[in-house]
Amino acid sequence: MRDRLNLTLPVEMITRINELSERKKIPRSAIVEAAVASFLSPDAADRREAAFTRRMDRLSRQAQRLERDLGVTAETLALFVRFWLTITPPLPGDAQAAAQIKGRERFEGFIETLGKRLQKGQSFLREIPDDVAGRVRGDDDDSPPEDR
Repeated sequence: MRDRLNLTLPVEMITRINELSERKKIPRSAIVEAAVASFLSPDAADRREAAFTRRMDRLSRQAQRLERDLGVTAETLALFVRFWLTITPPLPGDAQAAAQIKGRERFEGFIETLGKRLQKGQSFLREIPDDVAGRVRGDDDDSPPEDR
């Protein structure tokens, strides 16, 4: 059994209903009926809550990864600076110019390598868990895996 219901809707909404009706080749009343049924469904709120929960979980995992990556990056930089400052002896004045030229060459090579890795989507931070896992298993050899 069906009963008639007259209602008023904003013009924009009626336009959207008309467009959907034409595009899907279904009656406008079927569109409105489906929308009302979805709204009145007792599990609609549960579905929305589940969707929000999934999104929040995904955002939380992304934030945790960012926090971990930032921590690894900061610690890596700090260790490098400490290492560099403790092992790099001061250069005599006559060797400064040659060292600066060599430093620029090395830096340009570093930037080139970094650019290539970023273009390929490679990430040093993603390689770290593999390196750490290798150390935990007892691979103390610093040679590349293919040379072992």
